[in-house]
Amino acid sequence: MLNDSELATLRNRFKKDAEFLMQTTTAGDEDEKSQEEKDAKPLPRINRHSVFWIVASVGVTYYVDFLHNIMENDDIKSWWFNVGLVLLGVCLSLAMFCIVYLEWFKGIQHYDQEYPAIPPITTAAFIAASCSLNMALWPVWSFFTPLILFTQFMGVVMFISLLG
Repeated sequence: MLNDSELATLRNRFKKDAEFLMQTTTAGDEDEKSQEEKDAKPLPRINRHSVFWIVASVGVTYYVDFLHNIMENDDIKSWWFNVGLVLLGVCLSLAMFCIVYLEWFKGIQHYDQEYPAIPPITTAAFIAASCSLNMALWPVWSFFTPLILFTQFMGVVMFISLLG
């Protein structure tokens, strides 16, 4: 077995290790507090990510002559296009309801807790709208359609995020 001096040495070593571990956990708590302070500070609304998607959306709109093709191209499947527009209208209406009415007028910051059905309905409407618009516009731009529409949707989402 171990004699008394070896036990004392072992005990001292464990005591030093425990003190070192306690010091690192208190430093970790300070890091957590600084992280909480960072989370409390609001992020800027205009950032590089938002600007990139908005500029990319404007560029794609210009390059593919988006509005002219939407208005005058006969290859568009009108039924799918109309369904996509209605679903997109539902999605944007719910987003505006949350941003303008709930956040600006009512002052509700966490509207997903007050109205828990809004996020899944908006998400489902957005996914269904993107599928419908992809089917409607596939004859116009073929395999570029998902890329074009994704860029347009991201531009709209980033523009709306600047409002709220």
